[in-house]
This record gives sequence, C-alpha cells and structure tokens, in this order.
Amino acid sequence: MKAATFSAYGEELTLTEVDEPKIGPDWVLVDVKASSVNPVDWKVAAGGLDGALDTFFPVTPGWDVSGVVEAVGPAVTTLAPGDEVFGYVRKDAVHGGTYAEKVAAPIRTVTKKPANASFAEAAAIPLAGLTAFQCLVHVLDVVAGDIVLVHGASGGVGSFAVQIARSLEARVIGTASEANHDYLRELGAEPVVYGDGLVDRVRAIAPDGVTAVLDLNGADLAVSPELLAESSAGRIASIIDTGVKDMGGRYVFVAPDVTDLDELAAMFDDGLLAVEIAATFPLADAQKAWDLSQEGHTRGKIVLTV
Repeated sequence: MKAATFSAYGEELTLTEVDEPKIGPDWVLVDVKASSVNPVDWKVAAGGLDGALDTFFPVTPGWDVSGVVEAVGPAVTTLAPGDEVFGYVRKDAVHGGTYAEKVAAPIRTVTKKPANASFAEAAAIPLAGLTAFQCLVHVLDVVAGDIVLVHGASGGVGSFAVQIARSLEARVIGTASEANHDYLRELGAEPVVYGDGLVDRVRAIAPDGVTAVLDLNGADLAVSPELLAESSAGRIASIIDTGVKDMGGRYVFVAPDVTDLDELAAMFDDGLLAVEIAATFPLADAQKAWDLSQEGHTRGKIVLTV
C-alpha cells in the first residue's frame, strides 16, 4: 500500500510503498478515506517528541483518520467490516500513522463517524475536537454562565473550542488577528486582538474578569492570571506551555477517548459543531499540506484525501 513517510528526522515526506499493517485481537483495519494535518505531525518529524515516544523509521505520520472498517480482530465487538469510522489513532510509538491507504487502529481510538459528516469533515475533528472538548469539559469544567477566554480562537482547536463552549452556554471571548474577527463572531465568540494591551481589551468587555482561560498558542499565557476573576484563580488550561502549572493551572495532552468522540459526533449531527476546512490535498501532496500548515496562518483544518 502507499503511505507518506519520512526516514529520518528533518526529512520531507515522500509517497512510498509500505507493508499493509497487521491488526491485533482488539484492533481494526481501516481503509482510509481522509486524514488531517495537525502541527504536532510535522513537529514529530522534526524530532519534537523524541524524548517522549519511541520512533521507528520509516515513519508514517498522522493521528487523525476517517474511513471504512475493512477487517476486525477476533475480540472486537463494537465495530464490523463496512462501518464508517473516525478516530484519533495515537499509539504508544511513532510509526504506522494515518497518512496512508490503510491504518491499523486500536479499538480504543476509533468509533462510528458522524452520520452527517463527509469523510473530510470527520477526519478534521478527532485531535482538534478532542483537545478542545477535554480541556473545556474535563479540565476546566465549563458550565452555563462561564466567561471563557480562548487564546488562539480561530485555529483548528480554537474554532472547536468556541463552538463547544457556546454549546455549554458559556460566553466566549476569543483572541485572533483582526482578519479572523468576523469568523469568530459567526462561531459565537466576541473577538479581541491578541498581544500587547490584551488585558485592557478583555477587561473592557468583561470588567470583572473571565472565569476560565484556554491557552492554545502560548503567546498571551503570561497575562492570563490577571484576566481571571478573583473566584477563578488557577482556572487555566494550556496545550502549549507546561509553565501553566506554575500558575496553578493544567497542562493538557489530548488522549484517545471514544466516549468523547461519540459526544463530538452527536454535536456535529445535531448542528452544534461545524468544521472549517482550509484546504484539501491528495495523499501524494502531504508535504505541500505541511508547508501550508507551517506558515501558521491557516484558519480551520487542512485535510488529506486518500
């Protein structure tokens, strides 16, 4: 089968022929229809997780997937061949990822895709959607009436975070460049420009402070404690900077969770969650997709089609 791979840290992706993956007793083999690009993908290729996860070259990167189950292991009871699925297929080592025609996935990482989603839309949801959901629901415990500040609200994770927080009946203030302010308003957020003067801009529209902060870019994390209401001290989550722990907050690294994926699928099918796709590329052009992602100005998700 064909897959986009790299054979050493720092190499560009190339389309190569690799062996079809094996599946264990509680795994499924997925015929991949789409994957999506996340910044962590090309950071892994640069050696960014070398100290955390074992890497076996050549590496097929990618953790997001949507597709059709082709085969199941003998212990699998929740899925069957022919099921349309999506998932966050993060394994314990970096090797056989989702930038491929087929991927072997532990059953803990995949579930039935949203019925109303295209394969491209479904592939754009897992990592970014789970990140936003787990930060807001499991870590920050956002509820109706909260005022949530999202740093980096127009990106892949941020756009999901705004929608999820709004579905929880929270008020959302989102930082972004002015070019993306109308987009944030469409999602239900109140936009503000990030950078110098942020404290004053946020306090102008939330004089008593916000009740929770979700940091998705690291740029304004340092001023976050100043923006929290007195009763919400330490209610900060960051996916970027472990220094958030020194503020009494939580550093979050997203985990595969099919229950959470099922919640996201239901939200999509109920019209509470929309997917912004910035661009699509065929698998053979995965490096071009990475080049676009590395520019750092993409709104929404970049999808690979197979």
